[in-house]
Amino acid sequence: MFGADAVTTRTFDSPEFRGITFHEIRARSIINRVPGASRMPFEWTVNPYRGCTHACVYCFARRTHSYLDLDTGLGFDSQIVVKVNAPELLRRQLGSRSWLGEHIAMGTNVDCYQRAEGRYRLMPGILTALRDHANPFSILTKGTLILRDLDLLVQASRVTDVGISVSVGFTDPDLWRTVEPGTPAPERRLDVVRTLGEHGIGCGVLMAPVLPFLSDDPAQLRATVRAIASSGATSVTPLVLHLRPGAREWYMAWLGHHHPHLVRRYERLYAEGAYAPKWYQRRITRQVHDLAQEYGMGPTRAGMPRRIPAPAETDPATPGTEAPEPVQLTLL
Repeated sequence: MFGADAVTTRTFDSPEFRGITFHEIRARSIINRVPGASRMPFEWTVNPYRGCTHACVYCFARRTHSYLDLDTGLGFDSQIVVKVNAPELLRRQLGSRSWLGEHIAMGTNVDCYQRAEGRYRLMPGILTALRDHANPFSILTKGTLILRDLDLLVQASRVTDVGISVSVGFTDPDLWRTVEPGTPAPERRLDVVRTLGEHGIGCGVLMAPVLPFLSDDPAQLRATVRAIASSGATSVTPLVLHLRPGAREWYMAWLGHHHPHLVRRYERLYAEGAYAPKWYQRRITRQVHDLAQEYGMGPTRAGMPRRIPAPAETDPATPGTEAPEPVQLTLL
């Protein structure tokens, strides 16, 4: 991915970056191929960062830090790799004769609009390159910083297909503060959905993750889907928590500290591997889809008003690959 001698390590004394170390590198390639065995609906990704200051305790991408001999717990939250040449490298690769203009997905590993983006400002250059080459792309984010680049997104949407999804798994403020401590509040993320829609960019919501026994109560699901519908989202796609190696150990340690009475229930639910049983996933999906229809998000088209009842309560010129990065389903 990069030469070890090409790393510049920086720390900043501003409050928002205290305790965070940035490793600035010059990547050799920025367009990465999704592993062949993947069932994801895209083949190429761009990830300008590794590690994430969102510090979500369940983040499936934690394991990728081990590829760089970095810690997958606190290290993932505070040791951030920044590909400082991402915009120029992407422009060069998009202009290569070997590049066929295929869809590029962003935010599928770590969030490209995490806090670090406020300092490094890589995304404006990335979006400008995609716009100038009329290359289709999608973004999945928990970050409100995406609105900084609203003008570029609007411009790109006039020349190519642009898909935006915002991740909001639940709206419980107490749960949010402990499980996603570095992210904007769920209501602020839904403001992003609303603002994008007002500017003609339809935005879906990935309701992820649904946390077993913490955010899956019928009343909690209803509150979350209702808030999503109120934001004008074009769709809602539920995704139950999955616990891959790296994330599993960190999440279970968090669970043991904050909700020790649930540890055995989780061990039983995830006894067969990283994913909850199919019956549980199907139950959550059915409940969310039924609620989406109830709130007018079923077969309705983007832009139609929602019915919201009152709450009842390898060569730089050639696209290459790097260490395999897990990808997350984004339905646009």
